[in-house]
Amino acid sequence: MTKYREILRLQSQGISQRTIAISLSCSRNTVSKVLKRAEELNVSWPFKKPFTDGELQELLFPKIKIPSKRKRPDCEYIHKEMAKSGVTLSLLWHEYREACRLSKEPPLMYSQFCYYYQQYVKKTRATMHVIRKPGEQLEVDWAGQTASIIDRDTGEIIDAYVFVGVLASSGYAYVEAFLSQNLECWITAHVNMYQFFGGVTRILIPDNLKTGVDKASWYTPVINKTYHELALTLRNSCYSGTY
Repeated sequence: MTKYREILRLQSQGISQRTIAISLSCSRNTVSKVLKRAEELNVSWPFKKPFTDGELQELLFPKIKIPSKRKRPDCEYIHKEMAKSGVTLSLLWHEYREACRLSKEPPLMYSQFCYYYQQYVKKTRATMHVIRKPGEQLEVDWAGQTASIIDRDTGEIIDAYVFVGVLASSGYAYVEAFLSQNLECWITAHVNMYQFFGGVTRILIPDNLKTGVDKASWYTPVINKTYHELALTLRNSCYSGTY
């Protein structure tokens, strides 16, 4: 920050602008500009009341507040478009920028664009209902937190990993605890779950966990061989009327 107080104090002692600039490590133009502005406002050393450099800066060179004229995004339109397949906020922002360019209005930055949309969603609590067919999809995963069991003989507390399977349409769930998250427990959990439900779904949706997915990919994930064989067996059992 420019040392406004020192500039005015040194100038009152008859020190030249060149010497003031060298002493305070600033340019002569800065010194000249400060002294000229102080003269216009009739501000001189010693001050009638104490000023900090920040207060002097605000007095001599107040910040000019420029009203924002940036175009606000149409959040209602954005929300409708977001319901369409393949549409992202980034894509809609580029569309918004192009509209601003054509209308010669300054656009918002991407972060501001997202902020306005998030506030709209929060304010309106806008949600989109996803229709799912009964018995079509089943989502499975290990729960994030472990449960605990106690060994009756030793009193030792043992962590138990919780398998969860949920029917997407009804939200009906199957839960079972295991002492490991290995492949054997993973497969056993699926068999027990389908026996509990009394049938199999057309689509099985696991998360990208290592037990079921060897290689995670948005388009072509590599499913564990044993897990894939389980899915084929369950499908064949469904077609043959076993379930």
